[in-house]
Amino acid sequence: MRRFQVTVTTDGAGAATVYSPRVSGKLHQVSYVKTDYTDGVDFTITGEETGQNIWVESNVNATAHRAPRQPTHSQAGVASLYAAGGAAVETPIALANDRIKIVIASGGAAKVGTFQFLID
Repeated sequence: MRRFQVTVTTDGAGAATVYSPRVSGKLHQVSYVKTDYTDGVDFTITGEETGQNIWVESNVNATAHRAPRQPTHSQAGVASLYAAGGAAVETPIALANDRIKIVIASGGAAKVGTFQFLID
């Protein structure tokens, strides 16, 4: 497993857009390590080329860890379920030579936070 770390510094308006290096593999975990972002910071984290949603959350106040997954589907495009009417079957998000795009809003002027991505 590989860990990629990206430090993000906001501008005077409390916003930022940064990118990870190019990565390939299955994304298992994303961690936000709070340094000094203002409480209530908003994240939108996606694959740059695909736009694949990785983590979107508003009003984050502390260090947080997430294990984002995506739903699976049959060859006919129908959602896979554990049982009729059951919960969706999910799988880790796959990235293929893509960068992870991190967009910050409401982070406070010139504040810093770090994001770590575990990929295998």
